[in-house]
Amino acid sequence: MKLLRFIEFFRARLRATVGVCLALLALLVVVDAIPGVVDKEHAHTAPEHWPAFWAVFGFIGCAILIILSKAFGHAGIMTREDYYDE
Repeated sequence: MKLLRFIEFFRARLRATVGVCLALLALLVVVDAIPGVVDKEHAHTAPEHWPAFWAVFGFIGCAILIILSKAFGHAGIMTREDYYDE
């Protein structure tokens, strides 16, 4: 029941929760851009030296995953509502 109260607490304050999460993500991107804070000396590829590379890479990967899953869903997984009535 504690988990339910925890979820309800954040759901009641959804706008503030999203704002805090976005601010935290922006702060992490800024910290990543500060030289000397994150060690990029041993990066394997050139793009890994760019500030916020992994943040952008992860965002694009998630966006592609969502778009593809929606496309697969609409292509054949989803069915009409009266499917079981037949």
